[in-house]
Amino acid sequence: MAMTASAETGPWDAALAQVREWDPAWAAVCETVSTSPWKSGVLSPKLVELVSLAINVACTSLNEDGTRRHIRKALDAGASRDEILFVFKCASVMAIHSCSLGAPILIEEAKAAGVQPKPASPVATPACDRMKAIGQWNEAWDPFLALDPGWTDGFMAMGANIYGSGVMAPKEVELLSMAFDASFTHMYAPGTRRHIRNALKAGASMEEVFEVLKLCVAQGVQACNLGAPILAEELARRAKADVHRS
Repeated sequence: MAMTASAETGPWDAALAQVREWDPAWAAVCETVSTSPWKSGVLSPKLVELVSLAINVACTSLNEDGTRRHIRKALDAGASRDEILFVFKCASVMAIHSCSLGAPILIEEAKAAGVQPKPASPVATPACDRMKAIGQWNEAWDPFLALDPGWTDGFMAMGANIYGSGVMAPKEVELLSMAFDASFTHMYAPGTRRHIRNALKAGASMEEVFEVLKLCVAQGVQACNLGAPILAEELARRAKADVHRS
């Protein structure tokens, strides 16, 4: 089956043509490397686009152009509205890593300072229990569960609703989750390890896991997508100003 133009350029937008003009040798090598996941066939075209969407729409990235590009291409590849919405939900709840990082530090520093937390009121935590039951609990969440079980359970209700929804297959859920954590705008090692482990348990191959990591690397070309048009505009502006001065 012939590749479409959009598949050939993978994570790129129109800036690729400008980069090719300025540095064709580098552009050719970079294009080959960055578009590899779109051409290898290791992941389905739909999953490639959903993972790419995840990396762009993540709360650590919020790349509007990339989000639109990969929504369009995911729909073209057969993704449903609910699958795309699933990615948005995952992209939202990854913000919990602020507490994963900060809550243990808070507890350690409070102990060192002799500050005692107020006893948490005993409350039921059914959402936390459900996350544990479906294998999505992270031990890094234990500290803030202890600090504020009510708030933590409310947050986990969001997560349990996502991960227990059945919208996507377990293997795909783990590969998507790994992309969020391994992306260079996040690099959350505990989550990356947990989701790699879970992906392998769910039947993912090493090649599939590495392909997701390659998609994370491909996101680096957004620097060119952003910068090349601006540079072209500024060079044109400067050339125009030089003409007027001469």
